[in-house]
Amino acid sequence: MAASAAKRVNLAFQGGGAHGAVTWGVADRLLQDGRIAIDGISGSSAGAVNAAALAYGLHKNGLQGGREALDHLWRRISEAGKLYSPVRGNPFPVNFGAGDLINTISYQMFDAVTRALSPYQLNPFDLNPLRDIISDCIDFESLRRCKVTKLFLSATNVRNGKVHVFDTSHVSADVVCASACLPFLFKAVEIDGEHYWDGGYMGNPVLFPFFYEACARDILIVHVNPIEREEVPKTAATIMNRVNEISFNSSLLRELRAINFVHKLLDDGWIKDEYRDRLRDIRIHSIRSDKALQDYDIASKFRTDWAFLAGLKEKGREIADQWLSENFDAIGERSSVDLKAMFDGGA
Repeated sequence: MAASAAKRVNLAFQGGGAHGAVTWGVADRLLQDGRIAIDGISGSSAGAVNAAALAYGLHKNGLQGGREALDHLWRRISEAGKLYSPVRGNPFPVNFGAGDLINTISYQMFDAVTRALSPYQLNPFDLNPLRDIISDCIDFESLRRCKVTKLFLSATNVRNGKVHVFDTSHVSADVVCASACLPFLFKAVEIDGEHYWDGGYMGNPVLFPFFYEACARDILIVHVNPIEREEVPKTAATIMNRVNEISFNSSLLRELRAINFVHKLLDDGWIKDEYRDRLRDIRIHSIRSDKALQDYDIASKFRTDWAFLAGLKEKGREIADQWLSENFDAIGERSSVDLKAMFDGGA
């Protein structure tokens, strides 16, 4: 399909550590399809890493460039993980459950240490392998001149607790590291005199820049943090994991509630005709990985062995393939999700 005939959407990428490889797979399948043009990309944490690589690839070589840039990124993450990942993979040729046990034990040891000591004590020289990875994969000076898509990366301002959105013209390796800065692992990233932590705390991901800066009215959210879980967590690790999922989804659900409210204002005729053009009727689409990731524990967010990441990529491709077959026709016409059902707990 010619680029001019493709349907234009904005992509919103959630964070979630290594689970961001699912987003890699989703993006790969969307790019392969060729019927979608990307107007803007918003990302937080691992979503920001994916977003920056995708935007750079599109900037350099269109849809194929986007696929190649994401492949290169995740290959480099896996290679670096052999040295830096706190969760070790299975060293045995046959897995009789020992690999999972090693993952769990290594993560528990890592978690205990990071709860007792801050990164200012554990990592005084602020070593961050992510900075080397993205600097190798992305020419940020070139990316800042990108015109084929708009980039919005969010980070949390440590001092005032507010979200800060960096656009294409301000993106850098520091910005990506700030958006992915887990405060128990790395020192806050300083940019222009302000200090930043992971963007997922205040926007996972942010949607509002699309309202003002993007032309497309369709937003496709790629979820990595499950919104719903059938099981009630009962162990300390699963409780903490669920607390993190709820916390990292809360800002997104608030934005979806606001969008739904605007829909109601427009649909029910509560806005005078002379003011209707001031409100944008945003269409929301959602690719969710709740079921695909429900069997993975919090330790798996730190796994970087290639077989694991490639498996998550394939899961993402399958999810996106199903979504395209069921919802592609809705793009440009209507939202393909029930917004109220996503944020309404029945109250």
